[in-house]
Amino acid sequence: MTQPFALVIHGGAFQTESDYSEQYAHMRSVLEAGRAALASGGAALDVAVDAVKRLEDAGLYVAGKGAGPNTAGYYELDASIMDGASGKAGAVAGLTHFRNPIACARTVMDKTRHVMLTGPGADHFLTRHGLETVDPTSYFVSTEPMEAETSHGTVGAVVLDVRGHLVSAVSTGGTSGKLEGRVGDPAIVGASIFAGDDVAVCSTGHGEYFIRNVAAYDVVARCRYSGTPLGEALDATLFDRVKASGGWGGMIAVNAKAEVALAFTDRGMHRGYVTHDRDISVASY
Repeated sequence: MTQPFALVIHGGAFQTESDYSEQYAHMRSVLEAGRAALASGGAALDVAVDAVKRLEDAGLYVAGKGAGPNTAGYYELDASIMDGASGKAGAVAGLTHFRNPIACARTVMDKTRHVMLTGPGADHFLTRHGLETVDPTSYFVSTEPMEAETSHGTVGAVVLDVRGHLVSAVSTGGTSGKLEGRVGDPAIVGASIFAGDDVAVCSTGHGEYFIRNVAAYDVVARCRYSGTPLGEALDATLFDRVKASGGWGGMIAVNAKAEVALAFTDRGMHRGYVTHDRDISVASY
């Protein structure tokens, strides 16, 4: 009997219509690689990081290579990861010249006793551990339509591996027109991501509202403490809390049974999933 596994990804929520055929093709390639890794026994942590790195490197989303500048004209990137099996998490905020913020977040989780690093200390630590750097003036160039307060660049993944381990990972270039020094919800465990041994959640959208509503953990809490089915829990958090308070965006989730949930409040969200018993599905609208 095939052990359950699942990979769900998103490439950010948006309110601008465009031709997203490149994103469809790329998300499919990410899911194909993830399916192969999970089917051969790959660990959820490794698959989550690999999926998000592929999204960061594509230049097709407002994250990683495709990040957009802040109002001061330079780039600040955030990321985090959480391992449901151990309860450990790692996060980075305001990175300016590292290629893969998600790899940086995992290094914080694996190599320190802390959860989040930022500023010069993060730079020194990540450089000592050999994290790859880039020239931000030539590397970070967004290709997504960018409109102030309507484009939010986040990529993420939630993963269930054949051992039953769950992981959530997220990376962002931040909202367009953000102030210098703004930290988004992808750096805040419980806001954009959360993973336990039961559910893993990842979010994208108007980050301040996901922070204020502790949105990712709210989904998990609904499942844990009231027994709410995963899809209902995700919809309740997204629509009854995030949207009702004035925010917008989308969420993806998977539980230990390989049940998948995806929803968004706005015009679209780049998204896709694959499981042990379902073929690859990708969509934006």
